[in-house]
Amino acid sequence: MASFPEASDTDKFRPSDYSAALVNCLLQHGTWAHGARVLDVGCGSGVLLAAAGSAGAVRLCGVDIEADAVAATSALLDRLGHSGEREVHLGEMFEPVAGLRFDLVLANLPHFPMDGAAVDGRHMSWSNGGADGRRLIDRFLDGLAAHLEPEGHALVMHNDFIGLDRTRELAGQHGLAVEIADKIMVPIPDAKLAVMSDDVLKRESGLSIRRFGNYTFGAISVLVIKHAREEKEPS
Repeated sequence: MASFPEASDTDKFRPSDYSAALVNCLLQHGTWAHGARVLDVGCGSGVLLAAAGSAGAVRLCGVDIEADAVAATSALLDRLGHSGEREVHLGEMFEPVAGLRFDLVLANLPHFPMDGAAVDGRHMSWSNGGADGRRLIDRFLDGLAAHLEPEGHALVMHNDFIGLDRTRELAGQHGLAVEIADKIMVPIPDAKLAVMSDDVLKRESGLSIRRFGNYTFGAISVLVIKHAREEKEPS
């Protein structure tokens, strides 16, 4: 049996509640990964690609801006012995895969409304989505359609407090449709709450952000994004 190093609280790429929700949804829709070419934008630890590989993906491709994330993903896939094609690129968003399309695109991007802060021993880039949390998710939506096969799917983590309606609107501008595959509440630790954009916190408190004494939770969704189908007019 293969031996794996244990995850710890000092692991910069330790999977989060967001990762767990996306893994769960990916495994529930395992047929989307089976025989598929899979791209993970912001691959981090590589656990999403590992899950896709376990579901039968034939090609795994990861992209991350952090060199040690590229190393961590490559090391995990090496240890798991994935038999299909795989490649992990250092770069931003879709730039390393320009001109390529995928059957399944995965994304758990930094999209917390904060800027310029490192939290819980993570990289500075982790969670930093800018003041409104949309700095990267909007760029992702701008580029997704060109990299998604006509019958492909994208599974995307989304903090509800950064605006689901805005995400639907922007996706629609690119001919994409958005569905909610799963919705859960996750704890927002004090360290993240302390650096969260005041505007978002005030606007969403009591809505997608709920407080119970000293404990704070945020609503998050796993989104399924795909090319919108044109409705045919009745003959």
